[in-house]
Amino acid sequence: MATPNYGYEKRQRELAKKKKKEEKLKAKAAGRRHDDSDAPQEDDAGSPDVPGEAPAAGEGTGSAD
Repeated sequence: MATPNYGYEKRQRELAKKKKKEEKLKAKAAGRRHDDSDAPQEDDAGSPDVPGEAPAAGEGTGSAD
């Protein structure tokens, strides 16, 4: 009977871990790009220059009697 090749099995596990880690980093980087592209839009929407935003800013600040 042949003996198990533990070195090969270990290398396969290491490669699988490396691949999974790279995929996570790639997904994380893609998520960051998505968040960065949305950030300037949020700043523009909250600017006082937009006429429709001024009344909405005052909502929720008063008491709810």
